[in-house]
Amino acid sequence: MEIRQLRYFVAVAEEANFTRAAARLHLAQPGVSAQVRQLEKELGHRLLDRSGRSVTLTEVGEAVLPYARAAISAVEAVRQTADEFTGLLRGRVALGLVAGAAGAAHEFDLAAVLARFHADHPQVEIALTEETSEWMLTALHRGELDIAVIGLANTEPPPGISLQVLIDVPLVAAVPLDDPALASLDRASIPLAELRDRPLISLPRGTGIRGVLDHACARAGLRPRIAFEAAAPLFLAQLAARGLGVAVVPALPADTSSALGLRTLEITEPRLRARVALAWRTEGPTGPAAAAVLELLRTTLAAPTTG
Repeated sequence: MEIRQLRYFVAVAEEANFTRAAARLHLAQPGVSAQVRQLEKELGHRLLDRSGRSVTLTEVGEAVLPYARAAISAVEAVRQTADEFTGLLRGRVALGLVAGAAGAAHEFDLAAVLARFHADHPQVEIALTEETSEWMLTALHRGELDIAVIGLANTEPPPGISLQVLIDVPLVAAVPLDDPALASLDRASIPLAELRDRPLISLPRGTGIRGVLDHACARAGLRPRIAFEAAAPLFLAQLAARGLGVAVVPALPADTSSALGLRTLEITEPRLRARVALAWRTEGPTGPAAAAVLELLRTTLAAPTTG
């Protein structure tokens, strides 16, 4: 019996599916299946019932599961205790990044922070996942992610999640300079209601910025006309520059707007904000490596970018 077999068994039991368990373990599904079957052969009992649409535990599997988890925890505790005496950090940290945040990397330079951590702790594997904020919040609750950089749709954090805001800037409507209706306005802002009949270019559902827009429209009794969706705010601005609609994006640097031939108007009534935050489970990461990454991110990215 090997500890990896117990890890695979626990993953399948928790996911109720071999394919999802393999994806969580970053392994090929046939390999996971083969190792679980080998474990069952060594124990002389079937641990999993594969006959239904989802995988379920047999009676023996139910009895074995808590001991398998305890064995995995014991092995991790042995490794962590030994590492404490040498100052060595190792393990795997699962870090989530909201889709499109890479385009704002200059705002908080996450890549530089991770490179610094890797140089100090080369034995730690950092797995990056780019997804929507909604998916990552669920993954944090389930323990599939240790830390995430998310877009915020609401002002209050979800239960069990702690936040540190990294970016807090206005949402703007970006239009080409030759837009006949909006570019000539003698003001720097536009009420949300004035975008009612305009085709909008926005981030996809599940992202924080899209959540802010959708919630504001719902409260105002508006139904936004979403013409295009894309994950990167800069690409949204480029679409707007081609006359394909009004891009709803975080405030753009003046040189970027100028280079693209855009005018930006801050969205008001209500005033909308684009907020990106570091998120983690309130009780903290489960392992020392993830705790060290979180501490570095919190101290290095402490001051939010605002506008």
